[in-house]
Amino acid sequence: MPAVRILAAELGIDLARMTGSGPDGAILARDLAGPLRTRGGAIGSSTAPEESLEAGWQPLSGVRRSMARNMERARAEVAPATVHEEADVSAWVKGTDVTARLVRALAAGIAAEPALNGWFDGGRGRNLQRELHLGIAVDIADGLVVPVLRDAGALDGRGLRSELDRLIEGARQRTLAAADLVGATMTLTNYGMIAGLHATPVVIPPQIAILGSGRIAERLTPGRDGPRVARILPLSLTYDHRCITGGEAARFLRAVIASLESSD
Repeated sequence: MPAVRILAAELGIDLARMTGSGPDGAILARDLAGPLRTRGGAIGSSTAPEESLEAGWQPLSGVRRSMARNMERARAEVAPATVHEEADVSAWVKGTDVTARLVRALAAGIAAEPALNGWFDGGRGRNLQRELHLGIAVDIADGLVVPVLRDAGALDGRGLRSELDRLIEGARQRTLAAADLVGATMTLTNYGMIAGLHATPVVIPPQIAILGSGRIAERLTPGRDGPRVARILPLSLTYDHRCITGGEAARFLRAVIASLESSD
């Protein structure tokens, strides 16, 4: 399956040397668990980070090597365009779950503009999906891990927060199953939890788009009764311009902002 080929490429696993457990020997996501367990520092292992911060040249391995390969693929295969916008989240109450609100907003954006949800292959065309399987970028010591929040639009409340916690903790502890890392139809990167306002997030093929969320900052803005202090959330949407138009990207972003600015 394409998702298995993508995961194998990300993890540096040679499928030609494997025997699958699926029909007619097809390699399934679960078949990658063995190679994952035997590779030092790979996701799913309990070993310490494979890289040290010593001076001198060091080869990349494990998660960081996979990240480098993904970036090379993105540069070679995607025609990226990025649009920046801002959402006024002053209506949010104290303690609002920012990541959960972003997930809900992405689901609203996909409902308004489904063209951004799925995969694109230059030779085969688009494969749009009805369900939003959202990759959640997680920063760990070894690099970047992107577990997949399945059918994100159907999750709400405690269920959404519980699944987010499971995936994030699994990424940090490197205990995720192979199935947790495949099939993302779009990605969310919330770099604003650390620092940064706007960015140019990188679309990893065959995905079509990625949304970046920056640091919420207070700003003096015009109001009906004069200037007021508003809480502003910066957003950066990168999309593959080979198959997505600027209008489609803008409509998606407009729906995301409307969801984020609501008081619900």
